[in-house]
Order: sequence, then structure tokens, then C-alpha cells
Amino acid sequence: MNYFKKLGTANLLMLILCALIILVAEYLFLNGYPEHGLFVGLWAPTLLGVMIYLKLVDNDSK
Repeated sequence: MNYFKKLGTANLLMLILCALIILVAEYLFLNGYPEHGLFVGLWAPTLLGVMIYLKLVDNDSK
């Protein structure tokens, strides 16, 4: 439980959103829409990259 407090609410919500994006992408890909699945599937690493960038900017300002 201490890990979730250290992670923070905003980061935890963004990670849950990434997991949901991956599930939606898999659903689309496996149900006959491979292009849509790949397109939606690329949102998760983009969101994670933005999270990392914001964390680095925040740490640099301290």
C-alpha cells in the first residue's frame, strides 16, 4: 500500500488509463480491426512517455 501512496494519485490514474487503452487495442485488433487496434495501441507508450517527461521536468525544477 505504501507503494501506491509514493506513486501518487495522478500517476496511478494514468497507469490505469494505459492498461485500459491496451485492453481496448487488443479488443479492436482481435475483432477484425487491426489498423484501429495498432493506432489505439500506440497511445499507451505515448502517454507513458509524457508521464516520464513531466516527472523529469518536475525533478529538474527541485
